[in-house]
Amino acid sequence: MSDKKVKTSSGIEIKEVYSEPKALEMPGEFPFTRGIQKDMYRGRLWTMRQYAGFSTAAESNKRYHYLLSQGTTGLSVAFDLPTQIGYDSDHVMSEGEVGKVGVAIDSLRDMEILFDGIDLQKVSSSMTINATAPILLAMYISLAKKQGADLKQISGTIQNDILKEYAARGTYIYPPKPSMRLITDVFEYCSKELPKWNTISISGYHIREAGSTAVQELAFTLANGKEYLKAALDKGLDINVFAKRLSFFFNCHNNFFEEIAKFRAARRMWAKISQSLGATDPSAQKLRFHTQTGGSTLTAQQPLNNIIRVTNQAMAAVLGGTQSLHTNGYDEALSLPTEEAAKVALRTQQIIAFESGVTETVDPLAGSYFVESLTDEIEAAAWKYIDAIDARGGAVAAIEAGYIQSEIAASAYEYQKDIENKARILVGVNKYEDTEGLRPEVFRVDDSIRKIQTENLSSLKSDRDAAAVLNALSELTTAVRSGTNTMPFIINAVEAYATLGEIADAFRREFGEYQAQGL
Repeated sequence: MSDKKVKTSSGIEIKEVYSEPKALEMPGEFPFTRGIQKDMYRGRLWTMRQYAGFSTAAESNKRYHYLLSQGTTGLSVAFDLPTQIGYDSDHVMSEGEVGKVGVAIDSLRDMEILFDGIDLQKVSSSMTINATAPILLAMYISLAKKQGADLKQISGTIQNDILKEYAARGTYIYPPKPSMRLITDVFEYCSKELPKWNTISISGYHIREAGSTAVQELAFTLANGKEYLKAALDKGLDINVFAKRLSFFFNCHNNFFEEIAKFRAARRMWAKISQSLGATDPSAQKLRFHTQTGGSTLTAQQPLNNIIRVTNQAMAAVLGGTQSLHTNGYDEALSLPTEEAAKVALRTQQIIAFESGVTETVDPLAGSYFVESLTDEIEAAAWKYIDAIDARGGAVAAIEAGYIQSEIAASAYEYQKDIENKARILVGVNKYEDTEGLRPEVFRVDDSIRKIQTENLSSLKSDRDAAAVLNALSELTTAVRSGTNTMPFIINAVEAYATLGEIADAFRREFGEYQAQGL
């Protein structure tokens, strides 16, 4: 036996050999360690998504049609930073950012263009949006109504997870408590009007991108999820109804077995958390999740190596039982993905699905001494973090105290040190460097997009009924002050062609803006 010690990225020691068998529950049974469906991919493959959005709605619409023609089974919309933080494209704070990291959406008119020629009742759409999630959902609902869709049949997800924004990402607008109110307003509205819509995607992805370990990603994500359950219960909602439409969003990095074990542990832990808070319906206990391969694992050096990294990560996500998957383009460390890179990423999923054979049996690694033991160890380590968060009063209190942010920052620092001293090898970065490596063509968004959006906004404001906009915004403000569910009033404002910025500002005037506290 070797004396060498090997650890996962979360510091869990990996034994050289595992030899203790354990009894296993069946897939589709509580606590769902082996999968939420008894037949998993033999019954239905995961949804294959490609995250896309850039420039104007018209340009993004072209990419969506292309992806659908290539076999994408669900759309995933990226929004630019002004849209994410509630500024119209003509706002001074939007300068230099319009259309850069996602599509610019200023009003229902842009949403109409974004999904032109796409039947919302037939396509599942995921929207990565948080602080302004209720507004973008209102636009999607309004467009579905214009198409004549049955709202009870449209499906999709809004990220709508504001807690991780305070902890890891930063695209928040309002303070935590009013932000939680908006989230539970969405829960309540959709449970009645959009029963197939996932009202939140509780996101560990950005926690991991900020530098957390796999265990921290798991623990902090589930702690946030627990906070959302409690907030909805405090509002008087039925956990056996609203919890069925919660979903999760995890990252997948390069440590193959650690990621698989993380996903298995996540299902088991969430089943226990939801059950402890009163969920008795198995569908309200199941953790359903989307996975995206690790953006921060991609390298600008030797970018074609990223195809292998993404394949490794995608395979781990599938073996871990994901319900939905996005694979990154190999060039995303350099720019937004080119059309060619997006196609290679999609083909990666299709090859795994149809050629690898891993979909032919449920939880293929179940019973592996290593995987089962690692699942247990990751779960135990994650519970320690959740207990520490509970001791501080829950996720909101822990974020306000800076605890979660400090833990992530410490892990990110250690990771960077390991790269610099070569304790952690990144091929092409700190070993096997190649100064003559291929530099692929990169995708750039022109700065003229802001001018186009500003002109469109000016045209919109001259065409719309200004009195109807003012009336809708006034009614929304009244609803905010009275504690009434805001979603119907947001929809009314959207349908009057109030802009995203005007609606966000109505909330700003009532809620104020959150100022992060120094750690």
